[in-house]
Amino acid sequence: MTAPAFDHDVVIVGSGFGGSVAALRLATKGYGVHVYEAGRRFADDDFAKTSWNLRRYLWAPAIGCFGVQRIHRLPHVMILAGAGVGGGSLNYANTLYEPGPAFFSDPQWGGLAEWQTELAPHYATAKRMLGVVPEYPHRGPVERIMQGAADDLGVGDTFRRAPVGVYFGKPGETVPDPFFGGDGPDRTGCTLCGNCMVGCRVGAKNTLAKNYLPLAERLGATIEPLRTVTEVRAIDGGGFAVTSVRTGARLRRDRRTVTAEQVVLAAGTWGTQQLLHRMKDSGALPGLSDALGRLTRTNSEALDGAVAVSVPESLGLASGVAITTSFHVDERTHVENVRYGPGSNLMGALATGLVPGGRPLLARLGALIGGALRHPISTLRLSSLRRWSERGIIALVMQTADNSLTLSLRRRLGRRVLTSAQGEGDPNPSHLPGAHLAAQAIAARMQAAGGVPASARGSWPEVFGIPLTAHFLGGAVVSGSPEHGVVDPFHRVWGHPGLHVVDGAAVPANPGVNPSLTITAMAERALSYWPRRAAVDERPTQAELVHPVA
Repeated sequence: MTAPAFDHDVVIVGSGFGGSVAALRLATKGYGVHVYEAGRRFADDDFAKTSWNLRRYLWAPAIGCFGVQRIHRLPHVMILAGAGVGGGSLNYANTLYEPGPAFFSDPQWGGLAEWQTELAPHYATAKRMLGVVPEYPHRGPVERIMQGAADDLGVGDTFRRAPVGVYFGKPGETVPDPFFGGDGPDRTGCTLCGNCMVGCRVGAKNTLAKNYLPLAERLGATIEPLRTVTEVRAIDGGGFAVTSVRTGARLRRDRRTVTAEQVVLAAGTWGTQQLLHRMKDSGALPGLSDALGRLTRTNSEALDGAVAVSVPESLGLASGVAITTSFHVDERTHVENVRYGPGSNLMGALATGLVPGGRPLLARLGALIGGALRHPISTLRLSSLRRWSERGIIALVMQTADNSLTLSLRRRLGRRVLTSAQGEGDPNPSHLPGAHLAAQAIAARMQAAGGVPASARGSWPEVFGIPLTAHFLGGAVVSGSPEHGVVDPFHRVWGHPGLHVVDGAAVPANPGVNPSLTITAMAERALSYWPRRAAVDERPTQAELVHPVA
């Protein structure tokens, strides 16, 4: 019987940390690879100069904004994510930690492999590919403030400078590719402008557009930007039909369908979950596990911080890369400083006074209003967006705590949209006491350094009991059976082994650190098991995984 002819060997949906690994590794193994990316392709000077350039910074195609910063909302969390060719690497904080032992031994997957040992060589590969510098090489006022805050909290021994993916050559000087023997693009030395999360216009940030993706394209992989995949449908007899439309189009959507023998979903946790939920609901992927949406994680995260009424320009709080240091408030609570560059003050609109958690909404609002009435002038000055990025330090707080959400579809205004409910483990926290402690310690040290009043700050979503996360994970997690997760230990979707999930949606637990390196390492491991094109696949079948041969 003649095998069916497909348009592509593999279609990859998304070009972030998982999709980029898949593109390079599968192209290396001889597969014909086509990547769909909903966002646009950026040259360095295409990025916004500051976050106020909404068309180039925010992602809202319905109103003509095709930038790098996505914002999604669920009942229990507000999500910050990325968009564009290179996915979240375009606006992430280039911070590349490995998680601690608790992540690898989490009950969801701990019994399936010795994960810390098995993933170790793939973490090493990911670090080499992403150009990880083991420690941020500069020490300025923010780094001293963070060290002092850690000392004041009695955890100074946990302070460290962050591992970052940045080219620290001569500032502003462009040189031939220093990472891949000349096969990669030219690179320019970091100028410490602070706008890593708006998009690096210098060319110093080691985004996926500087490593995995250009190397994949050299090997023949094709990338089609501004295409949103709307359906992945299993074909009788094997393979998949993948339908896409022009991103943001209301008319002339240019609906197209191609076929592929295999499909890799790497659209980010939000995009991958949304697509899988809709395909399960429509019957396009009838074998999908009922565990879809369970164990959706937020990295147990909070974004608080400290802002001064004013600071001397010489203090230079906005000078550096996005994240440079961290410390642990306790064994499971990790705190990092975060910065935007001068002029990038838009995200300051999310900040407000720090209010105690664990209280009813009216009590939280009352505390906020009461503080403003008692100190109206300082409240107005602290809330000003003028020079916000130069007057403050954001505290990004993450935990390894076992809490989760469960996502599902609900009907709203005639459409099926994602919603959330509290899931397994502890309730997803609406505030983190450790985050408040860290913000207050940072504010005290900032006041001492700048000689002006400073105040700990929270966020408006937190006031309303909705935490912010930049690290939305899980919902299609690795598992030992379809009853307990969506993908097997090789990242093949249970019931549809030609479909794979290799992005944050497969991450089974809260890593408690920035997850980009982990997503990359897990993808490297999964793709290392793929056979070369037309070779024998030596991976066990899913039937063998669930019911091992005696």
